[in-house]
Amino acid sequence: MTGNTPQGHADVVGMWVTADGHIRQELRADGRYDEARGRRRSAYTGRYTVTGSHLEYVDDSGFTATGDIRDGVLHHEHLVLYREETQA
Repeated sequence: MTGNTPQGHADVVGMWVTADGHIRQELRADGRYDEARGRRRSAYTGRYTVTGSHLEYVDDSGFTATGDIRDGVLHHEHLVLYREETQA
């Protein structure tokens, strides 16, 4: 198991960004997320779980959301986010 991602489930850990870079969602290995919007850092924070390629989010303020990984792209409610490549 890596973070909260058991074997057989999508590896989602890392930074996900919208095509325009306005929204940046960091999915951490400890099952927490931190979402920035524009210049607003940590606009949303909370926890997430992964079941297969499906994500369930629970924000620290109490609201919930879902997402799905399809063809390597994260579809999170109305957002489409792409995995940011890390520099070696």
